[in-house]
Amino acid sequence: MNEPATQKAITRFLLHLHPPRVNSQSIKYTRTFGLGGIAALLFVLLFITGMLLRFIYVPSEKGAYDSISYLQNEVFFGQLLRNMHYWCGMLLVVVSFLHVIRVFYSQSIYNERRKNWLYGLLIMFLVIMSNFTGYLLPWDQLAYWAVTIMTNMLSYIPVIGDGLATLVRGGAEVNEGTLLRFYHFHTGLLPLLMVFTMSIHFWLVRKAKGVTVADSSKKEMVNTNPELVYKEIVVALSLILLLIAFSMLVDAPLLDKANPLESPNPSKAPWYFMGFQELLLHMHPGFGIFIVPVLVTAFLIYIPYVKGLNANVGVWFNSAVGKQVTIWSAIYAIVFTTLMIVGTEYFFKFQEWMVNLPVLITAGLVPFIIYILPTYGFILFIQKKLKAGKMEVLISLVTILLTAYLVMTIVGSLLRGEGMHLFA
Repeated sequence: MNEPATQKAITRFLLHLHPPRVNSQSIKYTRTFGLGGIAALLFVLLFITGMLLRFIYVPSEKGAYDSISYLQNEVFFGQLLRNMHYWCGMLLVVVSFLHVIRVFYSQSIYNERRKNWLYGLLIMFLVIMSNFTGYLLPWDQLAYWAVTIMTNMLSYIPVIGDGLATLVRGGAEVNEGTLLRFYHFHTGLLPLLMVFTMSIHFWLVRKAKGVTVADSSKKEMVNTNPELVYKEIVVALSLILLLIAFSMLVDAPLLDKANPLESPNPSKAPWYFMGFQELLLHMHPGFGIFIVPVLVTAFLIYIPYVKGLNANVGVWFNSAVGKQVTIWSAIYAIVFTTLMIVGTEYFFKFQEWMVNLPVLITAGLVPFIIYILPTYGFILFIQKKLKAGKMEVLISLVTILLTAYLVMTIVGSLLRGEGMHLFA
């Protein structure tokens, strides 16, 4: 008697997450790579491990670092617990980023899915902010100076920059007030916002009849349970085992206790912000911190609303031409971004050549135009050479932006050493 009742209860719960039957194409692993489900699982693991960490962690300037040390050295499985929380957070950033890329390149952001693209971008922002606010909590040298760098970057935003930086820090510099702010955002407000936006995100996927497929005319439907549910269980258990194994082998970083009087050299932002820090070495902060991010954000929001697109919803790269365009654009971005980094650092000191012009022009507008013009020429080239249409041009621009940021992130994270500095 109990088994059928239990099975019915589980089935009813699962049907809140999935419809009773799904298209067989949509549950192929290569369709989505399970990225959305993996991100949701990572969020659950972060919630569980975060709740356990709250029993030990002391959110104060005097107690934060000592509580982490006590957790790692005195609490049974404390090091493993912190490692799991840390690596889940890092992996969530990567998986969320890959999920956004997958959704775009599989042309799953058009028609009734436009609104969900916006919620996806918002969730990506919340994921990064959650990681960033948690980054400070160990209160070690790595965390303290990374947050110091990032909050200093905010001051370059025109008009409101200084006030915004002071508001985020809770003062003129990173202090206990900053730690408390970040702690409450990390453990309170941001998780609530993520639960709310993720719920809407999942509901909109369900409302749009699930994952997009390449050929919607083929409607071979299969039962969600067990066809989809078993796959999700296997992926979830595999991911949890891999995370436990990795967390047993690799510890989350923890340097000496934060010392506001001694800055490590080099001082680096968190790895997911290293692209911005690298950009500041080659472009005026007004452009690198404000103008470029605003333009890129506006562009990403506008993408699904561009008119006149011949979108093949559910088709990777939209067409064979789109796949070629993506490869060519990635190669172009790697080569040209690398040349720009080397050129502006060693050869082209525009502010020295044009000493009579404002630095915002010589170190901001000029490098910006120098990148834009060749990119415009490249777009004209693929339109002529590859017969790229409006959709392929859009794919090319997104690919160039993503690849350029990845190049700057790699350069800033792996190749920058002694003498690293912010633009002054």
